[in-house]
Amino acid sequence: MNVPHSSPAADAGSITRVAGIEVGHFTDTRRPTGCTVVLARDGAVAGVDVRGAAPGTRETDLLHPSNLVEQVHAVMLAGGSAWGLDAATGAVRWLEERGVGFDVAVGRLPIVPAAVLFDLLVGDMRIRPDAAAGYAACQAASTADPAEGNVGAGTGAALGKIFGIQRAMKGGIGTASVTVAGVTVGALIACNALGDVIDPDTAQVIAGARTDDGLHLRDTRRALLRGDAPQPLLAGTNTTIGVVATDAAITKAQAHRLAIAAHDGLARSINPVHTQSDGDTLFSLGTGRAGHNPGMMVLATMAAEAVARATARAALAARGLTTAEGLYLPGAQDLQGGTARAGYPASAG
Repeated sequence: MNVPHSSPAADAGSITRVAGIEVGHFTDTRRPTGCTVVLARDGAVAGVDVRGAAPGTRETDLLHPSNLVEQVHAVMLAGGSAWGLDAATGAVRWLEERGVGFDVAVGRLPIVPAAVLFDLLVGDMRIRPDAAAGYAACQAASTADPAEGNVGAGTGAALGKIFGIQRAMKGGIGTASVTVAGVTVGALIACNALGDVIDPDTAQVIAGARTDDGLHLRDTRRALLRGDAPQPLLAGTNTTIGVVATDAAITKAQAHRLAIAAHDGLARSINPVHTQSDGDTLFSLGTGRAGHNPGMMVLATMAAEAVARATARAALAARGLTTAEGLYLPGAQDLQGGTARAGYPASAG
C-alpha cells in the first residue's frame, strides 16, 4: 500500500486561518482510514445541515436553533462508517481532561458533534477509527495549516463511484479560506463523493468516474444524460462531510443558515451531489473573534466559496494508492487527460 501523501494549504488559505480554530488528523497506517478533529476549545456557536439521504451523524439535533445548547467545543469527521462515530468519544475525553465543556454543575461536558464517511471498501474494513483515534487527533491539533489529501478523515476516501469502485478515483481532505473586510471564513472538506469533483471556476471535471479502460475521466453528468447505466449502489457508501468556520460574530440561527449556504459550495464542486447514496453533512462554527459581522449575504457567499475551493483541493491533493486487496484508485494528477488546476488564491478581499 502506498504511503499517504499530503500537500500544503498555503495557496488557498485554510480553516485554521479562522481565529479560535485548531485541526488535528489521525491517520491509521494499518489501512487507509482515519479521523480529523476541528477544535474550538473556547466554544463556538454551531449549526449543521444534512443534505444527503444516507447520513452517519452524532449530536446534530442539539444544533437546531430552537434547541438548548448554544456552543460546541469540537467537530469530529471520521472514516469507518457508523463505527467511526466512536472517534468523537475520544475527543470528549481529551477535552474533559482539559476542563473544556458545557457547565453541568457537577463538571464540564464537552459537546462534540460528528459525521462519518463510508471507506470500508478501501482496505480491511475491520480497521476503523475508534475513541483512541479521536483522542490522538486532538493530541495532534494545532493552528497550523492542516495537511491535505490522504490524511485524517480523507485517508480512505474515494470518489466517482457511480460506475463501480473499480472505476473510481482517490478522494481526500482539503481546506481553504477567504477573507473579506477583516472577517475570515474557512472550510475543511473530506470528499468521499459518489459523483465527480468539478473545478468550481471552469466547471471542468477534476476527478471522478473513469472510462472503461481506466485511463480517462468519464464525466458522470454527461454519461448519465446520454444513457450510461450506473451500477447498483449500496446505500450510504458515499458521503462528503466537512466544517465551515468563521470568526464573525453570529447567532445560532445564523450558524444554521451558514451551514445551509455552505452546501451551495458542494453543488458547485460535485456532480451529482446530495444523492440517495450520499450522506452529505456540513457543520458550521462561529468563534466571534473578529467582533463583527459583515452580513449574512456576504458570509453565505464566502462559505459557499470556501467549501467549493476546499472540495476541489481535496481531489487535487489526493494521491493514488493500491490496497493490499488489489484495488487501484488513481489520484487526479495520475490520470491522463485530467483537468486539475494548481490551486486557488488565499483571499477575496
